[in-house]
Amino acid sequence: MSNIVAIIGRPNVGKSTLYNRLVGRRDAITDDFSGVTRDRKYGFCEWNGKRFGVVDTGGFVQGSEDIFEAAIRNQVKAAAEEAAVLIFMVDAQTGITDLDDDIAKWLRRVDKPVYLVVNKVDNHASLMDANEFWALGFENTFFVASISGSGTGELLDAITDHIVNEPQLETELPKFAIVGRPNVGKSSLTNALLGEERNIVTPIAGTTRDPIHTEYNKFGKSFVLIDTAGIRKKTKVEEDLEFYSVMRAIRALEESDVCMLIIDATQGIEGQDLSILSLAQKRHKGVVILVNKWDLMEGKETNTARDYEALIKKRIAPFNDVPVVFISATEKQRIFHAVEAALGAYENRKRRIKTSQLNEFMQEVVEQTPPPSVHGRFPKFKYVTQLPTDFPAFAFFVNNPNYVRDSYKQYLENQIRKRFDFKGAPIEIYIRSKD
Repeated sequence: MSNIVAIIGRPNVGKSTLYNRLVGRRDAITDDFSGVTRDRKYGFCEWNGKRFGVVDTGGFVQGSEDIFEAAIRNQVKAAAEEAAVLIFMVDAQTGITDLDDDIAKWLRRVDKPVYLVVNKVDNHASLMDANEFWALGFENTFFVASISGSGTGELLDAITDHIVNEPQLETELPKFAIVGRPNVGKSSLTNALLGEERNIVTPIAGTTRDPIHTEYNKFGKSFVLIDTAGIRKKTKVEEDLEFYSVMRAIRALEESDVCMLIIDATQGIEGQDLSILSLAQKRHKGVVILVNKWDLMEGKETNTARDYEALIKKRIAPFNDVPVVFISATEKQRIFHAVEAALGAYENRKRRIKTSQLNEFMQEVVEQTPPPSVHGRFPKFKYVTQLPTDFPAFAFFVNNPNYVRDSYKQYLENQIRKRFDFKGAPIEIYIRSKD
């Protein structure tokens, strides 16, 4: 079962406020990115040494014939199916409504831990009124005020009892996650890479859960493929498939070193692709973009691929130092170029630069383009060093970090990329006080 917690409830009970509280606290934050289907959000929370995903769903309205509300209802059910724990949220100020009753009846039939969270309980009087929610019949009931965080600690303590940190793969091999929207060719690429000589492809023991992990060992190349192609296709609207694919991508990315994002050449890069790229970047994973079905593109000319790549990099800016490989998985065209690009991104993500080289570089680039002044004062750079992280991160020490603007941090990153090869690897720039 996945380590995902889904927040469910009718509209306007404070689900997003609780979501922001869970993923946004200083001692619990990892990242947060907007979903691809209206107001879905996906993030991560750490509590008591355990890490889990959090999904903020839309307002659940049972029985509505409204197309928008029906689509949200389908996505809420998809989230409930994927999640390990469900948070059922209600509003103490309005009391139990018919919609709350409808959701409660559905959730009582779900064979998963359900925590009833009564929100907006911020004083003794509201606590007394909130006791009516015991009538919904959920043993695990918590009274919280999401906006202030009151009561959320006890809720998190209870949730983490159901969260089991899945062991990382015990291998030193690079781990590549194949992700993308439905029907872009994830299965085709997996089959093209693994299907020729199955006797030299060995599944890793103990990884029967989805996503599927497979060890690749051919032509002198060894790595682990984390395949998310097995999205359960529903007879619902297409957005349900989009919702599933993002949730699977979250789980696969967490275990990977490099994200191999497949897009459909006939459709181009879309919002969900950008969301997955944003997540990969925030999680400091290597990134390779594979433009599949290139053989189906009509009217190709000499510069078609170059112009197509330029459009992609414009969409994904500012992090556009990413390999783009044009492939046809069904025709097995350039699929090994894709493997080489992923291995290159993996090596670049591990690259270490000597401190002496970095400081020679820093002096040169700062002299070439000094930082702009802030309130008439200029930041003075002292030295730079690469931090001992498992991704490229650099600390620049200055007399006052507040004087360094984000635009200048982007300039420093761009210069690092020009001088050293970090293609496909997100970079973090930290500005710290020299003291």
